[in-house]
Amino acid sequence: MKSVTILGATGSVGTSTLDLIEREPESFRVEALTAQTDVPGLVAAARRTRAAHAVIGDATLGAQLAEALAGSNTTTAAGAPAIEEAAGRGADWTMAAIVGCAGLRPVMAALAAGGTVALANKEALVSAGALAMDAGRRHGATLLPVDSEHNAIFQCFDHAAPDHVSRIILTASGGPFRTFTRAEMAGVTPARAVKHPNWSMGAKISVDSATMMNKGLELIEAHHLFPVGLDRIEILVHPQSVIHSMVEYVDGSILAQLGTPDMRTPIAHALAWPRRMKAPVERLDFAKVARFDFEAPDTDRFPALKLARDAIEAGGARPAVLNAANEVAVAAFLGGRIGFLDIAAIVAETLSRYDPPAPESLDAVIAVDGEARIVAGTIMEVKAA
Repeated sequence: MKSVTILGATGSVGTSTLDLIEREPESFRVEALTAQTDVPGLVAAARRTRAAHAVIGDATLGAQLAEALAGSNTTTAAGAPAIEEAAGRGADWTMAAIVGCAGLRPVMAALAAGGTVALANKEALVSAGALAMDAGRRHGATLLPVDSEHNAIFQCFDHAAPDHVSRIILTASGGPFRTFTRAEMAGVTPARAVKHPNWSMGAKISVDSATMMNKGLELIEAHHLFPVGLDRIEILVHPQSVIHSMVEYVDGSILAQLGTPDMRTPIAHALAWPRRMKAPVERLDFAKVARFDFEAPDTDRFPALKLARDAIEAGGARPAVLNAANEVAVAAFLGGRIGFLDIAAIVAETLSRYDPPAPESLDAVIAVDGEARIVAGTIMEVKAA
């Protein structure tokens, strides 16, 4: 039996992970489940899986969680430090699916425990990539990417001979506004931005897909996960979202991982790795798909792509600043305070105003993140006025 912890158990990735685990209860034992505010969802999941431990991130909800699970064999805790403690309990396999920089410390705690960490939290590698990769090596942890694109690359990549790889091709759906002009995007509402044409995702990542910032963040992640150099990582728009990414080799061969757009496929791969497990996903019907379309990304209409590439090329604290500013801007957009095009503009202006030295510790990363949020917030208030 593999012991499992799910950080962010009530989000879209967390619930997909639970769905797979509950289909094979004889294969998995749930060590810990966490959520930020969703007490009913966390309680239901803990009861269904007989989780040993459940943690709610909002400390004010601790008593409510404890009362709801009273009489069960599930222990409870509340607060950010309790989530970090849950991450470090030493489960064989940990799903890191907490959105945003709130997931940084839990990811590092899971890596320090030395197990397998399935990474769905982009920010761990975007804001603290060098530190996270180093922690994994020092503690003997195995880091498995769960994003569909990085998981696809992982499945196609020759880890024993990375020098045989000539190119990594990250595919992108292009989001719901792929064909929109800048003028059309100026009037986009949050309700439209969160409706992705292919994937079912949370609000923040859906907006990132709409701005294509998600692909910029994935470029940064790929740089840390697959050591081939930034000049050999490309982005290609593929609206069908069937080819999840590709790896080209020096002999001209290209390996691709394909599948229907369902996060349970990459999660199942990571959950069972190095073996395979059944996943209840729709099988790919090539005749139904009928065609694959590709186009180069347009960095004029989607400037977030260039902002992200420039940030990782510059290195240091630039990716952490980019990520923090984006989180602030996306939250403001979802709250109706700024327009869609203001998101990338706020990120760009934050990067121009704030350029701290490279962080050498997690505390330093978090300090950079906090200061970048203040700068971005100030810029956002001007735009919202």
